[in-house]
Amino acid sequence: MINLAVAAEEFPIASSFNISRERRTIARVVVVTLIDGDHQGRGEAVPYPRYGESVEGVIAEIEEMREAIGHGMNRFALREGMKAGAARNALDCALIDLEAKRTARHAADILGIVPQPLLTAYTISVDEPSVMSEKARNAAEYPLLKVKLGAPGDDAARIAAVRKARPDAALIVDANEGWNERNLLLNMRACANAGVELIEQPLPAGRDGVLATVSHPVPICADESVHVAADLDKLVKRYDAVNVKLDKAGGVTEALDLIKAAREKNFKVMMGCMLTTSLGIAPAIYTGQGADFVDLDGPLLLAHDRSPGLIFEESKVNPPLPELWG
Repeated sequence: MINLAVAAEEFPIASSFNISRERRTIARVVVVTLIDGDHQGRGEAVPYPRYGESVEGVIAEIEEMREAIGHGMNRFALREGMKAGAARNALDCALIDLEAKRTARHAADILGIVPQPLLTAYTISVDEPSVMSEKARNAAEYPLLKVKLGAPGDDAARIAAVRKARPDAALIVDANEGWNERNLLLNMRACANAGVELIEQPLPAGRDGVLATVSHPVPICADESVHVAADLDKLVKRYDAVNVKLDKAGGVTEALDLIKAAREKNFKVMMGCMLTTSLGIAPAIYTGQGADFVDLDGPLLLAHDRSPGLIFEESKVNPPLPELWG
């Protein structure tokens, strides 16, 4: 019989995290622990209000699976019996970790993956151009910056300021659904002029059809518009890439299928994350192997992380030690 424990935890953010629709100072996560005798497996997830999730709601979803998990439900049955989202992600990751601990194998062997360190982007929150410029200069050790845009104000000035501050950096832009049909072309041209390599989710999910009718001077990546593999068909012609996140996909099991299906449809792949600790990022290091872009900087944005946590060597994040996950 597998016992299940679930708890909410909070981690302060080192500085405020600003995107087009919110400002955050606390990262709120839900942690699942599955206990089988002397063995424990853990998984962490981030409830996201944008997708109708709350800490309380995610915990309630997990509690509903207590009996099934206790009687041995595996991660493949979990995917069929539970909707995609943060709750399923926490359980899926905990099941993989528990399997690794029970069988004395690494998660890499279970998943058939040979993990290598990954170069991750570092996020610059949306703010006034002068503030973003200073933050970009202060992140000199990171060769890839993810620049948040889409809030009220002049996004063209923002991205130009970041580029001026960091002429050496590769840039990704994330508008977080903050643009509209009136400013789309203007902002895309500004990004092209700044040498941006990818633009994430410029328009709101469900109102992004115009992307199929305009040229893409910079490749466009779906984020809020893609959760699972079944979403891909409607993205063809609108998007050039997809951002895969474990909390959206509902775990490693679905994320691997989503990545495979995306490749078959000629989408580029970004491996992304929510604001989470090393426990939430660790499984994504496995799914992120071979991704075209990696954005797994969650722990770097926190005032303090778990211990033990992931080992970051400047802009590279190393595969997790088994004491953390897998």
